[in-house]
Amino acid sequence: MKKRLFILVEGEDDVRFFGRIIKPLFVSRYESIEIIAYASIRRVKVNNFLKSVRQMNNDYIFVADIDTERSVRDKKQILYFHFNNIAGHSIVIVIKEIESWYYAGLSAIAAQDIGVADLTTTDNIFKEDFNQIMPRHFDSRIDFMFEILKSFSLETAVLKNRSFKFFVERYHLSDSIPDMHLHDA
Repeated sequence: MKKRLFILVEGEDDVRFFGRIIKPLFVSRYESIEIIAYASIRRVKVNNFLKSVRQMNNDYIFVADIDTERSVRDKKQILYFHFNNIAGHSIVIVIKEIESWYYAGLSAIAAQDIGVADLTTTDNIFKEDFNQIMPRHFDSRIDFMFEILKSFSLETAVLKNRSFKFFVERYHLSDSIPDMHLHDA
């Protein structure tokens, strides 16, 4: 019997990204995959949930933005303080925020089609930067995000964002991506 995977993410932008881009890469490995936005759930409930997932012998990935913390280690220390049932090997830190992962997936052609600059790295993009980059012809930030997801390139994202590359390598997701050779890049 296959295990279940729970991906705990901060908010709805993360749910959208992980649902569209990441979940399909895990489908063959798990009986089911659930994405849960934890930011609006009380800490004690999240803590109890993490404990029950472990007790049921299922897997989870706990995703958090580094935000303004100086290092991944500092961010993890904050998470350990807030969630005493969290396992370090299950934490993934997004640098800087999930918007940097969205933007990383834009190839030069996709960036041109959408009307944004083709960046070589997105490691330093915050939500505010992303919002300023958004072309005015989009009705909303969500429309802009959906447009990016339509043409999202995993291969490009791995090249443009170090924390995304770390995530893909850590979970061996390049095996799920046709013609992707991370170590050649």
